[in-house]
Amino acid sequence: MFGFNVKSRRRSAVAAAALAMLGLAAPQAIAADATAGPGVKISARASDKARALAAADPQSVRAAANLCGSGYELFMAERLPDATRLGTLFTYTKSGSSGLSGACAIFDNNTGAKQYMKLKICPNRTGATCDTDEGTFSEYAGPVYTTGYNSYILCSKVTAVMKSGGVAVIDRVTYAAPCN
Repeated sequence: MFGFNVKSRRRSAVAAAALAMLGLAAPQAIAADATAGPGVKISARASDKARALAAADPQSVRAAANLCGSGYELFMAERLPDATRLGTLFTYTKSGSSGLSGACAIFDNNTGAKQYMKLKICPNRTGATCDTDEGTFSEYAGPVYTTGYNSYILCSKVTAVMKSGGVAVIDRVTYAAPCN
């Protein structure tokens, strides 16, 4: 209807309903909330940068983790393209009995306006199918997932793109999960 596809509207409605039940809002809206809720588990392999962002903005980290679902631990949180923070890329990992069993990514829009966003996660396999969410979003792109066994998740890549006026203001490719 307004340039959103059915998947985007359904995804937004489901996420909004789930977050409303938890008393939360979208990640970027939570950042303005003064009430900090309980923290999210942080992966032992999370970087100091991710730990610092989680300490500074636990509400956003928790809201994004809730979008991924239960059992995920923060692996990476990065302000993009820099401290201006037009967007924030969050990745979470999930462990199973044989090591990692999944990775999830959320790309938070911090601009306060609708932007073209693309978020893609690709497993560490040649010819594997990537999970992608793209469109014009006012709050966030994702969640996107990859699941499987340990070596399938390790070194999986995530790509986050944000365009403003047709120009990429964010174009980041990084690892969604640890890469040994």
